[in-house]
Amino acid sequence: MQTVLRLLKIEMLAAAFAALCVYLLPGAALAQTPPASPPADWGPVSINLEEIPYPYPVHFLHRNLYGQDVRIAYMDAAPTAAANGRTVILLHGSSYYSWYWENTMQALTAAGFRVIAIDRLGWGRSSKPIIPYDVNLHASNVIALLDKLGIQQAVIGGHSLGGRLASSYAHIYPDRFSHVILVNPIGLNASDRGRAWSEPSPGAAEPDLQAHYAANLRQEQNRIVNWRPEYMEHVRIRYGHALSGDFHRLNLVRSMNSQLTALPVDAFWPQINLPTLLVGGAVDGPNYPEAAQRAVDLLPNGSLVLFPDVGHNPHLEAPDLLNAEILRFLDN
Repeated sequence: MQTVLRLLKIEMLAAAFAALCVYLLPGAALAQTPPASPPADWGPVSINLEEIPYPYPVHFLHRNLYGQDVRIAYMDAAPTAAANGRTVILLHGSSYYSWYWENTMQALTAAGFRVIAIDRLGWGRSSKPIIPYDVNLHASNVIALLDKLGIQQAVIGGHSLGGRLASSYAHIYPDRFSHVILVNPIGLNASDRGRAWSEPSPGAAEPDLQAHYAANLRQEQNRIVNWRPEYMEHVRIRYGHALSGDFHRLNLVRSMNSQLTALPVDAFWPQINLPTLLVGGAVDGPNYPEAAQRAVDLLPNGSLVLFPDVGHNPHLEAPDLLNAEILRFLDN
């Protein structure tokens, strides 16, 4: 088991200095401070994100699950340089969607990889069926997509909940994946009790829109060390969902997925023999570097790379650092 801790202090200090210079420009402080209330021009956003542009064409995998016809959305980006014959699958976090992988997709396709970014069933442009959700169901959807596209083996990577699920998929289907990339995965707990069950809920009948806005803004700010105005787009989308007529359906589907990380990593990470990289921001909740190191030590072929002064979303906050580490890992 190889563990690498790469703290790129010089690069991060330079980036922090540049950000400070921009912040101190006239008017910059106002641009950096989100409004206390949602802007008046923010309107409804459909729970299927039809009005949100995706950086690559969106395709659909059609399946029948529990007697319901559903579709799973994905982007399939071809290499923009000489193709190396390898494919990378990217999975998003629980508050997000596949389009936020745009920068990493560009870096990987420029290096010769085919990249497929999936909207998990119940998220993004994928269907929101009311069915029993579990890790094995989501894993089977990924395998069904690989089969449809004729891909025998791929790199599997994911961010946050997507990272945690990527490790589960690699454990369930080890022959279908060559490498595992975990970007700030959640659920790195040591508990052997898992998580107690709770009944899925669609939430309050009438949401408090100001509280909903404040909670989502606070959540997004907590995931970023160096805030930029463009991160407000994620808050706008979540706030817009609350104005949608399908908001309660979305809440129920998310609530039905709340048990996806109930199994502690201690139970299955020691059985993942594939080369695995846990990478991301070191500023991600209390003692994240220590929790990440303990988790990586469970992997027979794992390595750890954390960036100082970067938070939970490194592919948005420090994409150049993240992409360089991913490519280095895949090259090796």
